[in-house]
Amino acid sequence: MTAKLTNAQIAWRAAQDIPDGAYVNLGIGFPEMVAKFKPKGRQVIYHTENGILDFGEAPPAGEEDWDLINAGKKAVTLNPGASFFHHADSFAMVRGSHLDVAILGAYEVAENGDLANWSTGPGSVPAVGGAMDLVHGAKRVCVITDHTTKDGRPKLLKECRLPLTGVGCVTTVYTSLAVVDIVNARFVLREKLATISLDELQALTEATLVVEGTVKDLVVPEV
Repeated sequence: MTAKLTNAQIAWRAAQDIPDGAYVNLGIGFPEMVAKFKPKGRQVIYHTENGILDFGEAPPAGEEDWDLINAGKKAVTLNPGASFFHHADSFAMVRGSHLDVAILGAYEVAENGDLANWSTGPGSVPAVGGAMDLVHGAKRVCVITDHTTKDGRPKLLKECRLPLTGVGCVTTVYTSLAVVDIVNARFVLREKLATISLDELQALTEATLVVEGTVKDLVVPEV
């Protein structure tokens, strides 16, 4: 198995594509890491379902104010001009398509853009949270994930097998090996690590990877 990106490097790569001035929601857990890698000079307004708009970096250890937390119960700081509101108003922002980008984790993504990220099937603890609203409320839905499961099975599939979070909703997938756009129900390969061949990458991907034009090298710093 070729070397792959760390979670921090995947989060860094996803952060580079957030447009200046975008309103962004980050999923609980791994996606929260994206906020650390906002490009210098770029404004990103982060939204959280529990009712904050424009929160800032995590506070230093020992300086947390536990009345200021995101939806994942992580301590946050506030940027000048940040606002608070009821979580019902927060979901109204989501459902009213006022968010530009949502970045979420995934168990499975299908080539038509279906997403499964809340349940691993029978016996699991249901924990969908606000994801079902986010994937159909945000203008762009990005997934960050390892390219395969821990036991080496593909996560990019022809059809999802696990319970769906949303149908036809994913725009782009940032994995530990590649960047893939979903266009017309196809996985279109945009970038891949230079250390893996297209055939090797395809062997780790159940659905067909379509190449349109030049596939760029996936280059990230040590973070």
